[in-house]
Amino acid sequence: MARRPLARQRIYLDGGRRTTQLMRDSLGSGGVSNSDHQVKVQLTGPDGEVETLWAFPLGDDLYELDNTPWYAYGVSWHDVIEARATEPDGLPEFVRVVRKSGYRTLRLILDPPADKNADSQAVLDRLTQFGCSYEGANPGYISIDIPPPVDLGQVTQFLTTSEQRWEHADPPYEELHPNDAPAA
Repeated sequence: MARRPLARQRIYLDGGRRTTQLMRDSLGSGGVSNSDHQVKVQLTGPDGEVETLWAFPLGDDLYELDNTPWYAYGVSWHDVIEARATEPDGLPEFVRVVRKSGYRTLRLILDPPADKNADSQAVLDRLTQFGCSYEGANPGYISIDIPPPVDLGQVTQFLTTSEQRWEHADPPYEELHPNDAPAA
């Protein structure tokens, strides 16, 4: 069963790094990472939540995302996006997706959080067995990266049968189920 968007906590923080060195090259000014030539790009969620993600600049205002979004819908890890700075020293802001990577994104709320409960950690372990990876905004709010060869239906069935709180982020629920009327 597909899931509609979750009611999310308003957590304002940068997208987590995929590496174990979570904040290693967060510089605070300019959003440029000297270690691997990445830059920060800004995305805005449907309720105005601002998040910044690491991306590789490709030229001509194009960037390959190197993070998974927490709030924005319709974008995933490794997607190529167009982003433009609206101020001379500002971060490039998302305009549109230019090329999809084939990755899909789900969001998961673990209660209790994975760092406090073995069953919650077992859910994450099972997701990695499917071939997925994930990033946590915190131990209870997780974005799941689903690579192109992994069966989205198998992952969502697992989350549903294990009674998890989750949502489709990319593709969003409305894209997967265009004829579904919103619940009142």
